[in-house]
Amino acid sequence: MTSLCMYFQVHQPFRLRRFWPDDRSGFFRYFDERSNREIFERVAHKCYIPTNRALLDSLDEHKGEFRFSLSITGTLLEQCELWGKEVLESFRQMAETGAVEFLDETCYHSLSSLFEDKTEFIEEVKEHQKMVFDLLGVKPQVFRNTELLYNNTIAKIASELGYKAILTEGADHMLEGRSPNVLYKAKDSGLPILFRNYKLSDDIGYRFSARWWEG
Repeated sequence: MTSLCMYFQVHQPFRLRRFWPDDRSGFFRYFDERSNREIFERVAHKCYIPTNRALLDSLDEHKGEFRFSLSITGTLLEQCELWGKEVLESFRQMAETGAVEFLDETCYHSLSSLFEDKTEFIEEVKEHQKMVFDLLGVKPQVFRNTELLYNNTIAKIASELGYKAILTEGADHMLEGRSPNVLYKAKDSGLPILFRNYKLSDDIGYRFSARWWEG
């Protein structure tokens, strides 16, 4: 039987309001709360809740044999607290099974890891770690940076923060013909690197339901 290491990433941004240069009315309210809530509730109804139910059913049916990893941004968790208690509860139920590994990332899905000064990046990672622990009762052991961005400095920081591995994109220019399905180690820190198999991921994400796809 072929073994797959699956991880899912869940993100929902806070959308900004539109402002014109000469518009000062309500300028203090940057976020479009109405739009954010409407979009979240629609996606929760059509995607988060039914998907999480299906995953929980599979976890229950295949006790211990079906496992996966889940990365949830801090902005999504904040919206769950505001408007999606049922979604948040389904994530808690996953955590209670012991068969779902939750990953850490930047709290606000930001690019702070690219800043020369890494202070904000480190603070965001710690904030996300605390949020996941407070809401779901688990402490992530593996780090996944925003959009799977990676360099050896990021890996070193992740290692210093106590993470046991880091996840990144299995980009062709990084692997240079090598397989993404092998465990690698970061230079200097020695932190284990897990590469995403983007070809297989795209098969599932974009081509699986296509009638023309032959697999």
